[in-house]
Amino acid sequence: MRQFVLAGAGGLTGLGLVATLVTTVSESPQLRILHVDGDTFFASCEIAMDASLSGRPVWVGGGRKGDGIVIAANRLAKRCGIKTGTACFEAKRLCPHGVLAKPHYDDYRRISRKMFRVMERYTPTLLPASIDEGFLDLTAMERYVWRKPSAADYVNRLREEIERTVGVPVSAGLGGSMWAAKLATSAAKPGFCEIPPGREREFLADRPLSELAGCGRRRERSLGALGAHTFGDVARMPSILLRKRFGIWGQQLWLFARGEWTEPVEVEVKDRTTISSSTTLPVDEPDYDAGLIFLLSEAARLTGQLRREGLQARELFVSIRFSDFERTGSQHRFQHPQFRNSVINEVVEQLYRDAMRGAHKAIRQICLGFSNLQRLDAQPTLWGSTDAERWGAIDHALQLLERRYGKNAIMTGAQFALKNRNDFFKVSPPKCPFGPREVNPPSPIKLDPRKAKRYIKNLVRR
Repeated sequence: MRQFVLAGAGGLTGLGLVATLVTTVSESPQLRILHVDGDTFFASCEIAMDASLSGRPVWVGGGRKGDGIVIAANRLAKRCGIKTGTACFEAKRLCPHGVLAKPHYDDYRRISRKMFRVMERYTPTLLPASIDEGFLDLTAMERYVWRKPSAADYVNRLREEIERTVGVPVSAGLGGSMWAAKLATSAAKPGFCEIPPGREREFLADRPLSELAGCGRRRERSLGALGAHTFGDVARMPSILLRKRFGIWGQQLWLFARGEWTEPVEVEVKDRTTISSSTTLPVDEPDYDAGLIFLLSEAARLTGQLRREGLQARELFVSIRFSDFERTGSQHRFQHPQFRNSVINEVVEQLYRDAMRGAHKAIRQICLGFSNLQRLDAQPTLWGSTDAERWGAIDHALQLLERRYGKNAIMTGAQFALKNRNDFFKVSPPKCPFGPREVNPPSPIKLDPRKAKRYIKNLVRR
């Protein structure tokens, strides 16, 4: 806000008395950015969903059966030496009394949405960074909101509310930029840490550069070759050297290490540029027709999602990984952006057949992706509704029916064929809820050829 203050009278001129005006500009408040991060988020979600796991070492397994490698472990499990990337059988050896939980990604997303709804009540500007972390702009809160409570009181109240209502513990860090706030969170876990204004350089001096998000191993090695291993080392280096070696990022790093880098939280809403699906099958699939049915089912799902977001695709790709991890694939560029199932399905089927030509190995993973996404023109024309509008109405009606009658109330032909196939080859549930699913029977199965032919005939008649 600018203020014009009368400083004194000037000399008398032919135009009369002239006043001298002095402009004073009020100082803008210092940036205060809060970073909130869920503590061992996936494992904490499993504990929040099952109270019997509280107080026990818990780790979440990845891989096609949920028993491959550890993708998250709570603090009790980490004390036993279990960390991300540990094989699940090794984790069980290190901690025999611990619990292996299979991942439930839909539940993790649901809990994440609840966590961010709580954060929204504490700041006018919230920038989600991932499923379990976000940045909150608390600039000027001390002047207009906190007053009696301190920053620590305000942030701890937020942390307590998230843990009470969502069931997931979180850590937080407060600093003058998003970089500083994230480093403060790392230093605080589990808990809260604030870097006071003007003391960023002191806080960073002895911290290793590897803690900075965005400083990968290659950059870390390059900085080490220049003699910089900590932020204090960077602060003592000439800025021109870092600018020449790393460009604008090097200049930002130098300013940050000296406590002079400010970075406001800016929320910019952008359309997505890609959408994709990557599915590792429960077992290696030797039937290529079954793989095509699954791929067309995924194409219908992703195409519907694009239309709901008002987007259409210019390019698509199909990628297949075989049982020996060898990968093949193909891609296509449309002459014009597309959103119709019929056009997209025809291209997807052709790409799949091109990719599988000459192949003889079982399929392990199927990937489908759309890129170069553009806005869908849904403006009505002089002759009535456009195709996009009509498809949008169909998608909206399908959503209403699914909400009322269930997820698979209406399916495309490919989705229906996939469901029939899954029902026919259904695998019985595992005996232990945390054990691997026994997909391979202990002895060979003897199939009656007449029953198999009868099933195929009935399936074709449907």
